[in-house]
Amino acid sequence: MTNTSYRPRNPGHDYYGRGTYLITLVVSDRLPLLGRLGDDVRHPEVALSPLGKAVKQEWEATPEKQAAHGNRVAVHACICMPDHFHGVLEVLEPMPWSLGDIIQAFKAACTSHWQRQQGHGHSINRPISVDCHSPQAPAWLREKARLHDNEGSLIRAMSKRQRQEYYTLVSREQRPLFDDNYDDTVCLDERHRQAMIAYVHDNPRRAILRRALPQLMQRSLHVQIGQRDYGIFGNLFLLRWPGKVQVQCHRRHPVTREPYETTPDFARQHQQWLDAIMQGATVIVTPGISRGELMIKNECLKNGYPLIHIQKEPISAYWKPERMRFEACANGSLLILAPWGLDAMAAVNGVPADTDYSRFHNMNHLAAEICAFDGNASILR
Repeated sequence: MTNTSYRPRNPGHDYYGRGTYLITLVVSDRLPLLGRLGDDVRHPEVALSPLGKAVKQEWEATPEKQAAHGNRVAVHACICMPDHFHGVLEVLEPMPWSLGDIIQAFKAACTSHWQRQQGHGHSINRPISVDCHSPQAPAWLREKARLHDNEGSLIRAMSKRQRQEYYTLVSREQRPLFDDNYDDTVCLDERHRQAMIAYVHDNPRRAILRRALPQLMQRSLHVQIGQRDYGIFGNLFLLRWPGKVQVQCHRRHPVTREPYETTPDFARQHQQWLDAIMQGATVIVTPGISRGELMIKNECLKNGYPLIHIQKEPISAYWKPERMRFEACANGSLLILAPWGLDAMAAVNGVPADTDYSRFHNMNHLAAEICAFDGNASILR
């Protein structure tokens, strides 16, 4: 069994070995087929549709079904949101299949449930002859029928481009339930695993907050700030505050070489930053990389102080901050910026731009630019 449509987000990772993963699948065209989200943030829930219930049951049946193929896995949590799915899956021992193969089997089973509920045949396992002899069938589809008819798997034999062309030949109902690709986050340790599970369970509440507070949880992949492009998430209005203050700390004191956050100089700066915040017209701007910067960043998040946080990780269409920053966004006190082209910025002291050393300096350079910015950001469509 080969999954040709999935490109792992962690190249080099052993997807046949032991590991725990947070899996995210998106319904094709983001249609809200799996259920309906409530609006009470105190009692957040998703009322599952019949399809959503079938998807949930299919996920819970994954360990038993995979055991028949010699794959030992466990599932720890799942949530069907109206237009996407999250689940935590653990591989208990090395497998003959890869993680991608297991997710592909789950997706195919969910598609079968969807099509049965609509009274349609199964697009994943339907015979090639159903479509290849149509007058509209292109030559490549007839060739697929000649080469792969015995496999009984039209979709898996196609490239992504061929699948897109094939879907134009059949009705919308014959498409797979979920998008071709999916996202997996590799678990780092037990604490990370518990955070993954908590994230899955907390998804309905987060979605209700995003819907209720759109101005505080803006997401855009391209926003022009000055002459640079950023991905953003959070309260874009914070860019317009006139009193932005950069927090920049060296890792070690330039004279004593002590950890900078332990020195009297840091203590004085810390008090200056707090005084500026308490004056009520200041936004702290920092990448939060060095220990001193991280301490100030976390202090802002904990206490609800206005903060613009610059991060090196890109903001994608489905990216979301972890709980602490999410709550700060919900309170209107945080804007997250992810610069495009960070690794293409200038080398620092002869060190290539795509190293941690140069990223550290360049992100602090960007923080200085943000502090000097006093115009309106342009959202690029």
